[in-house]
Amino acid sequence: MKYQLYMALLGLVLTGCGVQAPTKSDTEPMELAAAMGGDTLGYARATGPQLFNMPSDLGAHPDFKTEWWYFTGNLFSDEGRRFGYELTLFRSALAPPDVDDESAGAPPDSAWDTRQLYMGHFSLADPETGEFYAFERFSRGSMGLAGAQSPPFRIWLDDWNMESESIEDLFPLRLMAEEDGIGIDLHLGRAKPMVLQGNDGWDPKGEGEGNASYYYSYTRIETEGTVSLRGDRIEVSGQSWKDHEWSTSALGPKESGWDWFALQLSDGREIMVYQLRRKDGSVSPFTSGTLVLEDGSKRALEADQFEITVRDTWLSPVSGAEYPSGWRLEIPSEDISLSVTPVQPNQELNVSVRYWEGAVDIGGSASGEAITGVGYVELTGYDTPPTDAQ
Repeated sequence: MKYQLYMALLGLVLTGCGVQAPTKSDTEPMELAAAMGGDTLGYARATGPQLFNMPSDLGAHPDFKTEWWYFTGNLFSDEGRRFGYELTLFRSALAPPDVDDESAGAPPDSAWDTRQLYMGHFSLADPETGEFYAFERFSRGSMGLAGAQSPPFRIWLDDWNMESESIEDLFPLRLMAEEDGIGIDLHLGRAKPMVLQGNDGWDPKGEGEGNASYYYSYTRIETEGTVSLRGDRIEVSGQSWKDHEWSTSALGPKESGWDWFALQLSDGREIMVYQLRRKDGSVSPFTSGTLVLEDGSKRALEADQFEITVRDTWLSPVSGAEYPSGWRLEIPSEDISLSVTPVQPNQELNVSVRYWEGAVDIGGSASGEAITGVGYVELTGYDTPPTDAQ
């Protein structure tokens, strides 16, 4: 569900060869509705199911306007200290494929020639201290500053890096990011099979042809490595989750934001559900999800097959936005009833588009048996209250 966030880049960053990266101190976060703008003319669209070609589809799809590679995970030290991390690298096309290089923002025959702009988000939650660290970067996709390729798989923005240790496969894979003494250096190994979200990887998000993304996930990846905390290096292990989506569309005119859940259960199953919210406060019929079974097979979840109930809220002292901060997730057809609780309330990223992205704990039952788990939740659009828009 990240592609809408990244549309903000086109309104925030000039396309000249002297691009300056906005930071928290020199730009206020945009409202989600403003970030949804932008012309789609000339770009490829996600209009229906297609065959995925691996490993090439692990890399970039530059004919589409937006794309991102997303990793989150819950990590633990041998002493039981807990961390949550997010590392997401985004690509945005500055001009359609049939536009000449001068229109993309650089003189002809310049080494700065590129139609691609990259943004990165890196965050780390430390529930033991209550600290939450969040960082953002921008760069052009030229001069080796940022880019995406496969095979071999590598996505990078300066020294933030996602790189496969294999030529023909995604795993094993290394993630590296560090900013202001806060960092991760993680090795991602054995994973459950890839899951095609939506309709064989085509995931509609709203009304109208092409208002959809191509979307696949790796829902459980064994992870080990180190977390750096300004001089301290802590050995950790745990589980990660990977999403990769590409699209040209934005939210439909009736939608204002979403609540997205990526949950790893103790019985070996995973749940991905997202609830699209409309501007009038109602739930969009394009809400959907997936239940991934222990063997990697999946069952689609339609909007009427699950229910998300908010149990608590948290008021951000920085933005003043009020976010849900605890949920009940019910999937009656699977006899699943879960409580989902943030590991700490403050996991808000105050970046180009303000949103909440945080590690959560899970408890509850499935088929009458107790169940636990960990996961990540993403919340967007809570800067703007509901309206009477129809």
